[in-house]
Amino acid sequence: QVQLAESGGGSVQAGGSLRLSCALSGATYSVYFMAWFRQAPGEGREGVAFIHRSGLPTYADVGKGRFTISRDSAKNTLYLEMNSLKPEDTSVYYCAASPRTAISIMKESEYTYWGQGTQVTVSS
Repeated sequence: QVQLAESGGGSVQAGGSLRLSCALSGATYSVYFMAWFRQAPGEGREGVAFIHRSGLPTYADVGKGRFTISRDSAKNTLYLEMNSLKPEDTSVYYCAASPRTAISIMKESEYTYWGQGTQVTVSS
């Protein structure tokens, strides 16, 4: 089992920045893929950024150019650096992890472990 706990959300004005963190605990050695998803009110959950245990990142279109995903294995922590934030980035952000060695990284159903989410609110 792997436990995930997000932090770092908050309120920011458009154009600002935030860094989200996700602390991993438990069987962290079993994790192959990690990701950040987000869910706006009344919307489905969408993938934002993804990272393999090797450190190789991939971004959904919503994250390209503005968001950076990274992982500190020594600290068992996943990060999402978000810059040039827009009001449409307002969502609950979740970190997710998968122990499978091959997955469709953008599919929510591929991830086994989820955090509780952290709210990000961007005002215009």
